[in-house]
Amino acid sequence: MELDLGLAQKVLAAQPFSRLLDARITAFGDGVAVLELDIRDELRQQNGFVHGGVLAYAADNTLTFAAGTVAGANLMTAGFTIDYMKPAVGEVLRARAEVVRAGRTRVVCRCDISTLDAEGAETLCAVAQGAIAVGVR
Repeated sequence: MELDLGLAQKVLAAQPFSRLLDARITAFGDGVAVLELDIRDELRQQNGFVHGGVLAYAADNTLTFAAGTVAGANLMTAGFTIDYMKPAVGEVLRARAEVVRAGRTRVVCRCDISTLDAEGAETLCAVAQGAIAVGVR
């Protein structure tokens, strides 16, 4: 079965937590995946910034989707690191991940997490790198 944007969107829709966040896959293919979600009050911490856990969710899921573009569907995040660089404020949270290296049992990916303001200007808030395990059943 070939993975494409439509199938990636169905996989995301099957994840209860992703539905709770109203996340959406906007790009999927050729080693790249993009996940977006609208920033709303329920996703903020006490200072009004998007909670770091939401950024970590976006990184985790987008890293794995990017790996899926080259390694198929039987994947699981083996681990990732995230560096928060700037408070996340804006209208939309966007995570863009790309494959750095695809191996037989692991795929290494990098993810940039940004916010978009009302005019569409993008601000980089965090970067993540992860290893995705291949062949998980």
